[in-house]
Amino acid sequence: MKILVLNCGSSSLKYQLINMENETVMAKGLCERIGIENSSFEHKNFDGQKIKKEANMKNHEDAVKIVINNLLDENFGVIKDIKEIDAVGHRVLHGGKYFSEPVLIDQKVKDAIRDCFILGPLHNPSNLIGIETCERLMPDIKQVAVFDTAFHQTMPEKAFIYALPYEYYKENNIRRYGFHGTSHKFVAMRISEILQNNNLKLITCHLGNGSSVCAIKNNKCVDTSMGLTPLEGLAMGTRCGDIDPAIIKFLAHQKNFNIDEIDNILNKKSGVLGISQVSSDFRDVEKAAQNNNYQAKLALEIFYYRCAKYIGAYAAALNGIDVIAFTAGLGENSPETREAICNYLNYLGVEIDKEKNNSRGKEVEISNQNSRVKVFVVPTNEELMIARETLNLIK
Repeated sequence: MKILVLNCGSSSLKYQLINMENETVMAKGLCERIGIENSSFEHKNFDGQKIKKEANMKNHEDAVKIVINNLLDENFGVIKDIKEIDAVGHRVLHGGKYFSEPVLIDQKVKDAIRDCFILGPLHNPSNLIGIETCERLMPDIKQVAVFDTAFHQTMPEKAFIYALPYEYYKENNIRRYGFHGTSHKFVAMRISEILQNNNLKLITCHLGNGSSVCAIKNNKCVDTSMGLTPLEGLAMGTRCGDIDPAIIKFLAHQKNFNIDEIDNILNKKSGVLGISQVSSDFRDVEKAAQNNNYQAKLALEIFYYRCAKYIGAYAAALNGIDVIAFTAGLGENSPETREAICNYLNYLGVEIDKEKNNSRGKEVEISNQNSRVKVFVVPTNEELMIARETLNLIK
């Protein structure tokens, strides 16, 4: 079976075609600057053949057409007929309260995705455009929605209800939803495979420009750091994470900012970028810190500290930890980040092996034999997780 995985952003479209018989990527690519001047696409085959071209893409329909043409191209295509694709798995950011599992897409599902526009205004509209485009261009192929929030729907009320007037939850669906769910689920399942145990107390740390921590018990989410939106939780590349809500009113009065300006500051100008004033890219900030840039050092220390605080809080929520797993761009590729965070966790019995930890982008256990908590690095694969979820559903 062949599954096409699509991830539609506001002006981009990422895709992979995966052969599920052996879970190999047959082709993958990226369409960029959709609806903007100088739009282009990049396509790469399993044999390493790579094509990069400028292309006029006025909308997502143009982009999906390019994806299909690339897959069918007589010179570098990997299929001969579009009917070789058994299903399309769509990454959808926000499923709100409606979805705790992947679903076959019908009108009710599309209506629910549209209802969640207010919760995911930057992503859900693009996700729906991608779905409706594929329905038009591939009418006989099953379409599946896999939601970034779905894995977190197992949280108990005590974890997802905010201490606001209860009617805001009942009437406006204001609650914790959590994100990066596909990644957290992939890592949790992989840890269960490695240790051959489905009854673990696990904390997964998805660390990158966007970061979140998740407490997992018996492969079910118990709590997670992101909230109604991806702004809550850790200090991130450009997001502030947890702050005193009164800061919003304070900034409005002191700086004469309106609510949209404040929202832009909290989402796009804060976090590691705001503190370091160097970059939102952790690699740049690490280089600056190595050159004794005080604010860069401080930004990294704040990031490590907050991550360790969340791990400590989730150790309490789980009443102990069996495993900690690091994943995503920073979690997989920064030994310094992993070591700095784990240095806060000696009270839990966490001990890492520096030699094993000196690894980038590889699956490895980095705890030593004396550690009471196992610590792993597990490269995430959200596209493969979406393909697996899609396959399981259509079967």
